[in-house]
Amino acid sequence: MKIVALTGSIGMGKSTTAAMFADLGVPVWDADQAVHRLYEAGGAACAPLAKLVPDAVGTQGVDRAQLAAQIMANPALLKAIEAIVHPLVGQDRAAFLAKARADHAPLVLVDVPLLFETGGEAYVDAVIVVTCPEEVQKARVLARPGMTEEKFSAILARQTPDAEKRARADYLIDTSLGLDAAREQVGKVYAALTEDQTDGTVN
Repeated sequence: MKIVALTGSIGMGKSTTAAMFADLGVPVWDADQAVHRLYEAGGAACAPLAKLVPDAVGTQGVDRAQLAAQIMANPALLKAIEAIVHPLVGQDRAAFLAKARADHAPLVLVDVPLLFETGGEAYVDAVIVVTCPEEVQKARVLARPGMTEEKFSAILARQTPDAEKRARADYLIDTSLGLDAAREQVGKVYAALTEDQTDGTVN
C-alpha cells in the first residue's frame, strides 16, 4: 500500500484537492477531521485538555475558538496542547491505515496541514503540496468569517513557508487556475502514483 501525504499552507485549497482524490476512489484521512473527533463531547482529547485549559472545555467538548484565544494570549501553551493532541491524532491515523491495509487499498492519502512541521514526511512514500500565489492565498483566508490580518500572520508564523514546501514536494498542484485545472492536475498525479512512476513533474 502506497501512503501519500497531501499538505499545504492555509488557504491553498487543500481540502478541495483532497476531495478530488476521494472522488477517484482514494481513501482519505484528514488530520483536521481527526482533531474535530477528538474535540467532540466525549472525545479522547477532552479530559486531558480540561486539566490544562479548563475554560476551553465544556459539555459540548473543546471550544476551538476559546482554545485559540488562550494560545494567542499565551503562545507557550501551544506546545503543551500539541503534546496531548498529536499522539491522539497519530493513533487515529494508525487506525485508518490499518483498516486500509485490511481492505487491500493500493493507495491512500493522508491530509496533514503540518506535515513538514511535525516530521511526518518521513512516514510516507510521496508528498503532494497544494499551492497558489501569495495574493490568492491571502484573499481566500481573509474572506473567512472571523479572520483578521493578525490571526493570519500568527498562523503563517507556525507554518513552513510555501516556497520551502514546494521545494520539498514530490508533486505540486496549483489551485489558482480554477477547479477544472486543479482536477486535471489531480488526475495526472493520481495516474503517476498508480503507475508507480518516480518523476514528480506534472505538466
